Order: sequence, then C-alpha cells, then structure tokens
Amino acid sequence: MSSASAPRGVYCAALTPLKADLAPDLDLFLAHCRYLLDEGCDGVALLGTTGEANSFSAAERMAILEAAVEGGIAPGKLMPGTGVAALTETVALTRHALSLGVTDVVMLPPFYYKAVSDDGLFASYAEAIERIGDARLRVVLYHIPQFSAVPIPQAVIERLIARYPGTVVGIKDSSGDIANMTTMLERFPGFAVFPGADPLMRALLPIGAAGCITATSNLVARDLAFIYAHHADATRTAELDAAQARVEAMRTLGSRFPQMASMKALTAHRTGDAGWRRLRPPLTSLTAEQEATIAAALPFPSRLASVAA
Repeated sequence: MSSASAPRGVYCAALTPLKADLAPDLDLFLAHCRYLLDEGCDGVALLGTTGEANSFSAAERMAILEAAVEGGIAPGKLMPGTGVAALTETVALTRHALSLGVTDVVMLPPFYYKAVSDDGLFASYAEAIERIGDARLRVVLYHIPQFSAVPIPQAVIERLIARYPGTVVGIKDSSGDIANMTTMLERFPGFAVFPGADPLMRALLPIGAAGCITATSNLVARDLAFIYAHHADATRTAELDAAQARVEAMRTLGSRFPQMASMKALTAHRTGDAGWRRLRPPLTSLTAEQEATIAAALPFPSRLASVAA
C-alpha cells in the first residue's frame, strides 16, 4: 500500500448548490470551490453531510466530482465522500474518484444496520479497500455517530491502520467529543485527526490535529486558514483570538436553526444568489422568520436586499 503522507490543512465541507428542479448546479458548485480555495482552504471535502451527499444518486455524485476536476480544480485539492450503505457502490464511487486522479476520500461506515460488531465494521472497510485495490488510495474515516448511528471504535481504527498502513490515514471526527480526538492523537501517532467542529481546531492543533473538515468554513475559511497557519505564533495571539471569535460566532449563528439550511441561507446572503437557499427533500429551507433572525445578526452586508426570494 501507499506510504504517502496523510492530508493536512483546512478542508471545507462544501455545500452543494441546487437548480430550481433540485438537480446539482454544477457551474455554481465549481465557482464555490474556486471561492473556497481563494479564501485559503487547503482543499474541498465535497459530498459529505453538509453537501447533502446522501440525497444524491451515485451518478449525480460522480457528475459533481467530474465538474470540479474538469473545471480545473486540482484533484489533490479534493476529498469527496465515497462511503455509502452498499459495499459495491462505495467501491464504484471510490474507483471513479481515483480514475479522475482524486486519491483522498472520506468514507462513512455502512450506516443502515445498527449495533454491528467491531469485526463486521472492520470487514466492511477491509472488503472495500481490497476490492478497490489501488495503492494510491488514502482513506479518511468518517465518525459522525449522531447522523450515522454507527460509531467507529478506536479498536477498529487500530486494526485498519495495522492492516492498511498508508491507506487508512485519518479520520474526520464530527462527534464533538474532544476527548475522543485527543485520545486518538495520543494513540495513533501520524494519524490525521480532523475535527468536524470549527472551534475545536485551535485547541487540537498544538497536540497534532491535522487541521479541520468543517461546515462553517463555507463562510469563514479565511479565518480558519489564518488560525491553522499561525496557531503557534505567540506574537499573533490577539489576531488569533479575533479570528477564533469570528469562527465561533459564525458557528453559533449557523447552528441556531438546522445547520445545512442555515449555511445555505447565509451563503445566499453572502453571494446575493437566492438559489443557494434550496435543499433537496427531506431537508427544507429555513422559514422566513428563521432566516430573518439570522439575517439580523449577519457579520457581513447582505447582498440579498434587492433579490427576490
């Protein structure tokens, strides 16, 4: 297996814009990827929870990734989600990414069956990796038990690292459990631990966190990139504190109501494009009252003032 180093840096858990018919808006998505990289993101973690990945078919997911690569986004800057409930579809999505030169993927565990054994969870990842059969592959596991209801125990992680060194290279931990992340950093030296909650990155960087993969970076990528680059610089504490405060304020604002709907509404206000409000059912947009509440607290001028809803 590959011995390439694990990914590091600020990755945005990118939103996926939709057209009026709820198909992915590929042109707008490409523009958003470019914006995120211009703002300082090291990469784009597309097709995750924030990107509504599990509301899209395999063909749609492939088309979204193709649009990014064909639009000029370097494959090394992309980290798509490829883990789904079906083993063969996980393999197909991952092979497709590799065919485009995209080697880093975020992989959910199979999430329909609950209370699976450690042996079963290990086997699902092992079978996928063996079937993919590509030494370029670098897998970032995805621990988000509040959505998947299938946590990834550290005992399973240990077995996967031992069996597939250089392939199972990291984890996105969106549990919010900082103790779990701290323990993994201590237990698995060199393993890339990415917190999925923006405010936690600064606290975890000094003990070896790889960066972050977060939703709020759709709006505060510049501040997160600054924190990542300068967290150890004691001469910039005031600037770091200010950046951290902005990150935390945006995270709070974006979490007051359902997060994906809030992130999309906030992006609509930032860009002036009301189409950003759209989500694919079963998710729904914010109510007018909810949006008015967060709009009243915007830290930037709204560009929707003259745009019809």
